[in-house]
Amino acid sequence: MPRKIQDFAQQSLIQPILVNVGRAGAANLDVLQVVEYVKQEAKMVYLLECLQKTPPPVIIFSENKNEVDDIQEYLLLKGVEAVAIHGSKSQEERQYAIKSFKSGAKDVMVASGVASKGLDFNDIQHVIIFSMPKEIEDYVHQIGRTGRSGKTGIATTFVNMNTAEQTLLDLKYLLMEAGQKVPPFLQSIEDPRAAQGGALKGCPVCGGLGHGISACPKLEDNQRRVMAAQRGAEGGGAY
Repeated sequence: MPRKIQDFAQQSLIQPILVNVGRAGAANLDVLQVVEYVKQEAKMVYLLECLQKTPPPVIIFSENKNEVDDIQEYLLLKGVEAVAIHGSKSQEERQYAIKSFKSGAKDVMVASGVASKGLDFNDIQHVIIFSMPKEIEDYVHQIGRTGRSGKTGIATTFVNMNTAEQTLLDLKYLLMEAGQKVPPFLQSIEDPRAAQGGALKGCPVCGGLGHGISACPKLEDNQRRVMAAQRGAEGGGAY
């Protein structure tokens, strides 16, 4: 649930109860999440390198419509078969982009987060988040386009000094919850709520309103499970 809605519920309702089904706010464990610090001016060039990690199809997400068009134009100039979809595209343009991407005629789709909601594509090999969304739930939704139906996938996310610190903090704990590698620049970010002994906002992992993500019991339990599994693999593996 987006943080704004959690805040509204906490302020407007009397003792609200949040019911979660499954791993609320958690990322797909079949997706390898790679978070990289990329300077704003270096994003386009590095994007081409990231496209070499996997075969197509690949989805690239951006939060800005103009940036979506810029990315598509750059890729076309570099010989990459790419289509674009965002809210300012006509219905005909959207249908063409979706049809050509689904059929395999185009290898890459560049999409805004809003325009892509509700679309479903099979066998996406790689998701690249060119600009990190503000809400961590949107990030989970975007990387969830790969790693479906029991298959694995890769999600590469670009962050830099333009990314809000709270967004980076949420991303840090999401990676921890999923047992993924947390890069050093994320590890160094401290949670100001931890020093206060709690949080006023709901926990993005379990949805609870009585604690922050840094003190989430579900997160701690998952971390213990990951560590136990790693110890078991080291002590009695078959290899």
